[in-house]
Formats: sequence, C-alpha cells, structure tokens
Amino acid sequence: MVSPKIAIIGAGMGGMAAAGTLRQAGLDVEVFEQAHQFGRIGAGIQMLPNSMKVLRGIGVEDRLRQRAFAPYSHLNRVGDTGELKRELPMPEDLYGAPFLCMHRADLHEALTSVVPPEIIHLNKKLVRLEQNGGPVTLFFADGTTAAADAVIGADGVHSVVRDIIIGPDRPIHRGRIAYRAVFDSSRLPREISRSRVKWWGEDRHIVIYYTTKDRSQLYFVTSVPEPADWMTKESWSAKGDVHELRQAYAGFHAEVRMVLDACPDCHKWAILERDPLPTWSQGRVVLIGDACHPMTPYMAQGAATSIEDAAVLARCLKGVDVSGVEAAFKRFEAHRKPRTSKIQEISSANTWMSGGNDDPSWLYGYDAWNVSLDAPAPTPGSTPKPAAA
Repeated sequence: MVSPKIAIIGAGMGGMAAAGTLRQAGLDVEVFEQAHQFGRIGAGIQMLPNSMKVLRGIGVEDRLRQRAFAPYSHLNRVGDTGELKRELPMPEDLYGAPFLCMHRADLHEALTSVVPPEIIHLNKKLVRLEQNGGPVTLFFADGTTAAADAVIGADGVHSVVRDIIIGPDRPIHRGRIAYRAVFDSSRLPREISRSRVKWWGEDRHIVIYYTTKDRSQLYFVTSVPEPADWMTKESWSAKGDVHELRQAYAGFHAEVRMVLDACPDCHKWAILERDPLPTWSQGRVVLIGDACHPMTPYMAQGAATSIEDAAVLARCLKGVDVSGVEAAFKRFEAHRKPRTSKIQEISSANTWMSGGNDDPSWLYGYDAWNVSLDAPAPTPGSTPKPAAA
C-alpha cells in the first residue's frame, strides 16, 4: 500500500487541526500558508464541547485549560432589560468536554505546537493547481511548485482552492457588520458576568466573555445592520469607530454600555457567508472549513466545524491507499455536509438559543472521533450513531 502524501493549503484553525489529525493517522503532511508570519489577531473564540473533543484527541486540551476561561453557562439576555431569555449551564459532564473561551491566538498556537515547524511553509500563496489523474502539482506566487498525492483546501472564505476546482463566486453579504475588541478587564469598574452572555436586541446583538482563566482580558463581538456596500471583502484588520459602536448600543443594558465605554478601540468587518456548495471535492482535491461551509459567527461554530472536519477527514483517510483518496473524500462529504449545511442555515437565521426548547445535544454532543462515518452526521432531531466496534 502506498500512503498518500497530503498538502494542506492554509494554516488557520482548520488547516492546523487537519495537520495534527492527519499526522496522528500516520500520513505525510505539508502545510502551505500565504502569510509571511503568524500574527496575534485581537479576537476571542469559543470552543464548545463538540470541538473540544477533537482538541482533546489532538492533545492540546490541557494547554488550553491553563490559559482559557471556562464560562459557567451559555447565557442569553434581552439587550435592554437584561431579562433572561435562555440559559444553558455547561458543566463538563453535560456533553463530555468543557466549554472554553479564549484568545484566537492561544488556540492557534496550541494547534501549531503539535505540528513540526519544518512542515509549515509560509509565504506560499497558491495561484493554480493541476491534477491529471495522478499527483497534484501546486504553483505558488513566488515561482515555486510542490507536488502531493492529495490536496486539502483549508484557505478560508476567500478560498483560492475552491475557486480553482469549483469556479469563482462571491460570498454573500446580507448587510451586517461586526465590531470586535479584546482588551484588559482592569479598564472596567467592576466584573462582568462569569457566563458567556449574548445580549439580544431587535436588529442587533452583542456577545461578551472573558478570554483568560484569570479574567484579565475580555472580548466582545457584535452584529449590526449596515449598508451592504460598506465592505465586500472580509478584513480582520479594518479599524472601527468606537464612538459609532457605543452609539449603536446606547439603548442596551448598563453592563453592555459599561464594556463599550471601557473599550479603547475596535475592529470592524463584514459578516460573510455562502450557500452550501454542490460538492466539496474534485478528484484528489477536497475543501474543509470556511472554504466549503463558511457561516455567520452566531452559533460560534465556524472554527469548531473546521476542527470537526479535521478529525473526520483523518479518519476517512487513515489506512487508505493513494488509489482510495477520491472515495475517502466522498465519504467525508457524505457524512459532514448535512450537519454543516444545517448549522449554516440556523446560524444565518440567528435564532440559536434565543429561547424555546430546541435541544442542543445534536450540536454539542457530537463526537467526531467516534461517531459512525457511514451515516450522516447529527442534525436537529437525529441521534448520533457510534462507530462500529
């Protein structure tokens, strides 16, 4: 048997998680990233039990626990009055893993720590690829090339790999933007809630939580209506006007206004999404994460589903000969696509945990390491099927 050599395009959360899971599966992996270096982008991230199970299997859970904040609950309040809409306490035994909030850079550094630095190649912007029924040849902007038996496109919402194998399209911008900031909690006159709180307004919301175990830093992210022509390309570095931000939430609860009054500056970006793609692979090239199922941040599942993808893809490819790569990619898609498509739909509607009696166990109870790969992944109302012994 000839084990395939895998090239991963993109060294974000999904790409680095895939590098970790594929190496554990005994595969030869190389990662190609267009950035010149990894930067510490000022943003928080939530890792709920479904993705924490994958991170546990990769071997980074303990490292994250040392740094991350563990909220008491998934808490939802009315934006102006603070009235309780819904609360889901999140003890570890509820879904078999913790709920952690952290800085994105801490998660990325943890994932990078389990991947040998010599297999990560920076300043490698993909411009085209060729596959003719055999190895895939990659062509980069610096004039270099690389060959692999299979390619994983983990290069985000503006995926070059997707454009090459499926065709160019435009992400959907539904006229909403997000403000975000990470800053020292010492700027606040008092502590915020020790839950992760989403404050719901009529046409906007804000999510606030600590990002460090010692509660020394906190994060917020918003969703606010804005003309769709404000920005057509996602940018994590565009500056926002903190005065405009405060005005947008002037009618919200005192705790929200306290946080925004203490915020020194903020960033602003367009919230982009896409409808589910008709296919995730072509030949020996497959897409994962935001490259194939980008979604709004309203369920905190963008990076989480990318990390789930990494575990399932590694299971599909483990022990597979080069000749079986295409079938493995189809098996991966058949299992994952129903779940991610449903998450895209619910997240786009921005109704998750806003009230009612929806059961979150299909989402948070999913175990990418042990669920059966020969049935679609869990969706609302379904029951996860364990893998055959």
